[in-house]
Amino acid sequence: MVGYIGLDTRRFRAMRVIAGKYRGRPLRSLHGKDTRPTSDRLRETLFNVLTAGNPAALEGSVWLDLFAGTGAVGIEALSRGAKQVFFVETSALATKVIEQNLESLKIADGYRILRDDLSGVLWHLQREHIAADVVFLDPPYQMQDAYERSLTALADSSLVWAMSLVIAEHDKRFNPGAEFGSLRRVRKLLQGNSALSFYRIGGSPDLNE
Repeated sequence: MVGYIGLDTRRFRAMRVIAGKYRGRPLRSLHGKDTRPTSDRLRETLFNVLTAGNPAALEGSVWLDLFAGTGAVGIEALSRGAKQVFFVETSALATKVIEQNLESLKIADGYRILRDDLSGVLWHLQREHIAADVVFLDPPYQMQDAYERSLTALADSSLVWAMSLVIAEHDKRFNPGAEFGSLRRVRKLLQGNSALSFYRIGGSPDLNE
């Protein structure tokens, strides 16, 4: 999940790595009204979709974990063989939790933590000619305008290419949008009170829309 953690909310809540190299290892989070880590169950569903029964499906992949919060999604990707994860987070407290989680798992490379807003991150990574295989974004559910801004910026970015998959986690009652330039929603998955919208450049529209 995502940043903007209250300064007076420092109690940790338990999470875990679902599968891969660090399977079952605990992850730290922080309580707070603006803190909603992607649940273990939803994370498991997400990675089941991405791997489709092939445990090696994510090996060598490059990830952009936006509004990274605790870093749970990006760490799950590293556990399953991702080559590089860029954790993007503006909150100092959330960034500290990401660092603590990586340190506790003794992950020393294969990642970068970028404490900057999306426009700054896109500018820097485009200059490095980075191309992401998977982009995951999970703004605080109440920041509904962040979805349109982020998806529009990604659609115009060279970081997202024909084979990239962009995934937005959101409240199931909120529709982040079906199309942003050439970036189109190809699937929507509901689980509990949350939903995952999957986008591709030039993808065929979801027939279930």
